[in-house]
Amino acid sequence: MNINDILGTYNVIGKNQEDTEVTYSGILSLSIDQNRRVIAKWVINNTQKQSGIGFFKDNILVINFSYYGDDNKLYTGVVVYKCLTKSLLEGFWSEEYGDPNYLGEERCFRVEESKELN
Repeated sequence: MNINDILGTYNVIGKNQEDTEVTYSGILSLSIDQNRRVIAKWVINNTQKQSGIGFFKDNILVINFSYYGDDNKLYTGVVVYKCLTKSLLEGFWSEEYGDPNYLGEERCFRVEESKELN
């Protein structure tokens, strides 16, 4: 796979960095900048916007991300995705204020573009 193969939009299902089975869902959009760095934008549970910049090598995608929480505090972290196929990413993540005994988890499924019927 190459970097262009993973660009696009994905549905996300994840689990937070804590000792619970609480899950979340969202959308992840991947693009690249002029330096071929990966630009990531998430919308989690239809409300929380997160963004990050990362890199892709050997089917591994690493992104440093940040977002503002409900308390207006800036949160930062790192997510690592294994790019299993062009349509499936499997990852884990950690952020600075998360429980260090756990990792968050995500699975991302490509949103296929709809084709018009003639």
